[in-house]
Amino acid sequence: MVNTGLPAGWEVRHSNSKNLPYYFNSMTRESRWEPPEDTDLETLKAYMAKYHSGAAAYPDGSNQDDGKIRCSHLLVKHRDSRRPSSWREADITRSKEEAREILRGHQERILEGEIRLGDLATSESDCSSARKKGDLGFFGRGEMQKEFEEPAFALQPGEISDIVDSPSGLHLIERVQ
Repeated sequence: MVNTGLPAGWEVRHSNSKNLPYYFNSMTRESRWEPPEDTDLETLKAYMAKYHSGAAAYPDGSNQDDGKIRCSHLLVKHRDSRRPSSWREADITRSKEEAREILRGHQERILEGEIRLGDLATSESDCSSARKKGDLGFFGRGEMQKEFEEPAFALQPGEISDIVDSPSGLHLIERVQ
């Protein structure tokens, strides 16, 4: 049996409606999007990377086609964004400079090691990828807006960009792979 890092009775399942993994306790019938208390997060992270990121599709476990990278991001929209609304706010009225200040605060917390980008994206990102800790999955050149793609491809795995301005809003990008 594969060690997931989850406490006894818990397992990882996949939601077909949201196309996301979730946690289910077969004894209590409880389900949740966040890992339960007492989870070994490092073991869970390794398990999720191996079994729930599409790695099974690639025999070498690389989980990527040639030239593709994987990134997470934290998006803060402003009133001049392409679609100034999100799951967090129906009508975003903040200025671009206000959005920049919000993102600078998030950037400072991340760089100081107070919180990880993905954990912050879950509650603070204006992108629907927030429910996946900002994970955008694998993408190649020409699949993202140029303003986003260029800085993303310039990052090395583990690096986080400075503030990136795109038609969608302002981003912090973390290259995962």
